[in-house]
Amino acid sequence: MPNKVFLEITNACNLSCSFCHGTRRKIRFMETDEFRRAAAEARGFGEYLYFHLMGEPLLHPMLGEFLSIAGELGFKVILTTNGTLLGRCEDVLLASPALFKISISLHSFEANGREVDFSTYLDGCFDFAAKAAEAGKIAVMRLWNRGGADELNRDIIDRMHEYFDNDESSPWREIYSGYKIRDKVFLEWGEKFDWPDEEGDVCSESHSCYGLRDQVGILSDGTVVPCCLDADGAISLGNVFEQPLDEILASSRAVALNKSFETRRITEKLCQRCGYAKLKGYGKR
Repeated sequence: MPNKVFLEITNACNLSCSFCHGTRRKIRFMETDEFRRAAAEARGFGEYLYFHLMGEPLLHPMLGEFLSIAGELGFKVILTTNGTLLGRCEDVLLASPALFKISISLHSFEANGREVDFSTYLDGCFDFAAKAAEAGKIAVMRLWNRGGADELNRDIIDRMHEYFDNDESSPWREIYSGYKIRDKVFLEWGEKFDWPDEEGDVCSESHSCYGLRDQVGILSDGTVVPCCLDADGAISLGNVFEQPLDEILASSRAVALNKSFETRRITEKLCQRCGYAKLKGYGKR
């Protein structure tokens, strides 16, 4: 059974990044009663709730209320943002007891020129990460585009050193996913990958996946999908606004998909075209 639930509170975004698949779905913001129902259904699948699948969660006007509801349900919230709206939402985020970790996708620099000056953007992200750590929350700055804009990545890291290297007794420590910069502040690396798309080329018909075993996603309209990369709801397993999540995960399509990952005989069209699975080598035994 999955132990991570990705709950998309909105599929709207204020950027259009080249690395992001985007979505063809109609833009939608979850209502409060919808969020409460979806989060309650997710409660039996772990203590962490991810406010992300597609979209920019800081755009949602009910973000503070959603954080409060998640906290009432006993969740620790992990939120992913492009970072451009952190200043606007800073007070709500830092004051939320439920917010456990915030991941800031610095690779969003590819599209943030329309919103904010690049240097101002970086300083805002760094300032927020430092404040979040002081508030007891984990702040992860991500560059998941290695093999893409590497030269600009180096510029970002140089600026990060200038900002955070004010304590020689606490040098950056390399970890499996990147670096620990200071207590509760991290840099994560990731390779650029091709999002799965039903119209794309087949990558593999023989691989495994963490979908449904490690994670499950709920889109803003309640559609349940097997993983956080199903941008358009291609593998619709059911709707959590209409049916309990445990029943949806026991459906024939969900069971068959899970079995295909176990046997490495992939039948779903979208999964056959997953560049992330190819990058991570999930087909290797």
